[in-house]
Amino acid sequence: MGSPSQQHSEQQIVAQVAERLTAMYPSVPSDTIAAVVEDKYARFDGRPVRDFVPLFVERFARTELATLAN
Repeated sequence: MGSPSQQHSEQQIVAQVAERLTAMYPSVPSDTIAAVVEDKYARFDGRPVRDFVPLFVERFARTELATLAN
């Protein structure tokens, strides 16, 4: 895993993902969106390559939230 500053930066980016998804899916409660994003983020714990984690988290969360929003 990266340095503490890299981890913090990644967590900030993932928090921004949650904010974007909250705006995209106003019919889904924000706590549900946060839980989905955290669940998707947890899938990458312990993975050595971190560069694309926020992108993958957003894609996986968006797929799940699109189902919840309908």
